[in-house]
Amino acid sequence: MTDYGEEQRNELEAIESIYPDSFTVLSEAPTSFTITVTSEAGQNDETVEVTLKFTYVEKYPDDPPMWDIHSQQNLEDADIEDVLSLLKVQAEENLGMVMIFTLVSAVQEKLNEIVDQIKSRQEEEKKRKEKEAEEAEKVAFQGTIVTIETFLSWKAQFEQEVNELKKKKQKEEEQSGKNKLTGKQLFERDHNLDTSDIQFLEEAGNSVEVDESLFQDMDDLDLDEDDPDFDPLALGSDED
Repeated sequence: MTDYGEEQRNELEAIESIYPDSFTVLSEAPTSFTITVTSEAGQNDETVEVTLKFTYVEKYPDDPPMWDIHSQQNLEDADIEDVLSLLKVQAEENLGMVMIFTLVSAVQEKLNEIVDQIKSRQEEEKKRKEKEAEEAEKVAFQGTIVTIETFLSWKAQFEQEVNELKKKKQKEEEQSGKNKLTGKQLFERDHNLDTSDIQFLEEAGNSVEVDESLFQDMDDLDLDEDDPDFDPLALGSDED
C-alpha cells in the first residue's frame, strides 16, 4: 500500500532544497506551497515571472496536485493560458510519480520561450517601423504619382474653386454698386449741400487781398457824384 504522506513529505524536502529562495509553504493541512519561476533575461534584460501555487491532494502522486497562478509579471493572458495548459499535460503524463520538479522545469522552459517570442516581436516591430520610415522617405522624395484619376480629381476641384472665387467677386461688385450713392441720394442724405457753395464763396471772398495803391490818385479828383452829368467812364476817356 502506497504511503502518500511519506512520498509528499520527501518531495517537499527535496523541493525546498532545490528552490530555497523561491519556495514558500502556505499551509500544512492540506500541504500547500508556492514556487516562483523566472525566465532567463532577454535581449534588453527583460524577464517574465510566474509564481505557481501547488496543493497536494490525498492520493498524490497517483492523482495530480491542484495548481494555480498565484502571481505573475510581464505575462499576457494568452501566455498564462499556455502555462496552465502545459501544467495539465505534464501532470497527466507523470501520474504515479512525484512531479513538482518536472512541472516547474516545464514552466521554466516555457517562460524562456516566451522571452524569445518577445524578442522576436520586438525585432519584427523594429523592422516594420524601419520599413515604414523608408517608404515614407521614398514617397517624399518621389512626390505624388499623377494618374488619370488623380488629375481629373484635381481638375474638378480646381474648377470648383475658380467658380467659387468668380461668384464671390461678382457678389462683391454687385454689393459695391448698391452701396454707391447718386448725386440726388447724396443731396437727400445731407441737406447742407445746398448752402455749401455759398459758404465756400463767402470764405473765399474774405481772403481776397486788395492793392490800395491803385486808388491813391483818386483822392486828387474832384468828383461830384451828385452831378447828373457825372460819368465815371468819361474820366477814363479824358485821360486817354
